[in-house]
Amino acid sequence: MKKYILGLSIAAFTISLSGCADFLEEPVRAQQNLDDYFKSEDECKQQITGCYQSVFFDDWWQIQKFYIASDMCTDDMWMGNTTQDPGEYRDLAHYTGNTYNAGNACQNFWQYRYKGILRSNVAIEQISKVVFENESLKKRYIAEAKFLRAFHYFELVRNFGGVPLVLGLKLPSEITGIKRATVEDTYAQIEKDLLEAIPDLPKRSEYDAMDLGRATKGAAQGYLAKAYLYQGKYTEAEPLLQEITCRGEFAGGREEYELLSDFGQVWDINQRNSTESLFEVQTNSDVSYNLGIRIPIVCGSRDDSGWAWGLPTSNLERAFQEEKPVRETPEEQLNEDYRLRWTIIKNGATKVYGDANAKNPYVISPNDHKSPRVSRKLYIPVEKRPTPYDAPHIPLNYRLLRYADVLLMYAEVENELGHDDEAKWALNKVRDRVYLAPSTATGTELRNAIRKERRLELALENNRLYDLRRWKDDNGKSAICNVMGPNGTFVAYNKIGYDSDESSNQKENSNKGVNFKEGRDELFPLPPTEITLSGGSIEQNPGY
Repeated sequence: MKKYILGLSIAAFTISLSGCADFLEEPVRAQQNLDDYFKSEDECKQQITGCYQSVFFDDWWQIQKFYIASDMCTDDMWMGNTTQDPGEYRDLAHYTGNTYNAGNACQNFWQYRYKGILRSNVAIEQISKVVFENESLKKRYIAEAKFLRAFHYFELVRNFGGVPLVLGLKLPSEITGIKRATVEDTYAQIEKDLLEAIPDLPKRSEYDAMDLGRATKGAAQGYLAKAYLYQGKYTEAEPLLQEITCRGEFAGGREEYELLSDFGQVWDINQRNSTESLFEVQTNSDVSYNLGIRIPIVCGSRDDSGWAWGLPTSNLERAFQEEKPVRETPEEQLNEDYRLRWTIIKNGATKVYGDANAKNPYVISPNDHKSPRVSRKLYIPVEKRPTPYDAPHIPLNYRLLRYADVLLMYAEVENELGHDDEAKWALNKVRDRVYLAPSTATGTELRNAIRKERRLELALENNRLYDLRRWKDDNGKSAICNVMGPNGTFVAYNKIGYDSDESSNQKENSNKGVNFKEGRDELFPLPPTEITLSGGSIEQNPGY
């Protein structure tokens, strides 16, 4: 079988396609080889499978560590590991203004997102030329590729702003001098891909069990709504969210998604592709392949086979403790938000919820960890750990978009449109699951309640940074300036030193945010290598 590497230059470098589709490895020149390969429906399916592998790729340093790094840039997470040098990520997480180092920390994420885009471009262009017996299957494959291309561009635009748009198979000479598209044009391409994909994607209920995890109509609608929300296009987002939630004109329709009955099930390793999940990264523990997820090891306690990167802050813990449930769980009366136990494990805990075999007490040595806390969402109970328990083979699907997020997006949209009763319906669906009193707020108070609910419900799930960047205060200032800025709430919190363990371990400084600069740090810097190799046609973000 012929094998290939295609050259694509975003900044005059070659991107190789490899992964699930094993025909893309050996270098061969000429476009004709691609045309020779795409002859059957099965070959097209292999290419689409390879496109899905590009969502996370196969090692922690490609994409996964950047998901952790995004939360490190917020009030929810420290870098954490205080026994090893974090290198360039300190400049990213602590907003030092060192463009070179912070930009280098973004290099792999940028490069591998474009690798994913190239795979999608190959699929879109080549599958369209193949004759299928089942035309709807052909349309579905192309729609899946467009969904994934939109996903990659969405990941890029919310981190860097406008980026170069590469939409076909291009040789390096064809991309020489390429410039960044505007933010508006980048979002327009995302919208176009998703709008074209939605009609040809099956609903979740229309997939066979073996195909769960593929892009669905609901996933595409959810990401399109999120893209609209990030741009403040509330009117455009509303009908998409109403269709997913069966509200408005879609009331009475079949509900494809629902909240799981217990919040503790959401990140359960056995709850793969649940009815709460719209899109998640697929994993496998087969030791013959590296198809597991590394994050549970990367973010685990050093006293429990982990690396201790990405540790929850005491500030996040206190936010949970401020919420007082008004009704009992089936087991007990709570004094704090029920989600806390399923979000954070703390040093000395005599019980790790969902794990009867956990160490008692659970150890997170304060000297080795900036915060003696780890993520419970990413924790794998002892009895559910694969053998061997190593990073490449942990079968925890990473939840990228879930129904609770959709409900809270809908609440936000309805509040912004002045429909507070409908906003409270969505907000209280989320609160009710975790035994919290229904919100009775209106207007700005309701907006703040929805924003806090997003922090708690979606904590440590790669959402906080982007919410803070897009939210505005009454003066139009980005919320991240008021939280992570030198006069922000997180800097003020750490000056007081509420948590003795965080205050005493200064191997990671507690002053994160003091160097945050408004007008610069609402976006990450582009990787300097990309700018240099482009000959300057790709320009750096303002302030760097």
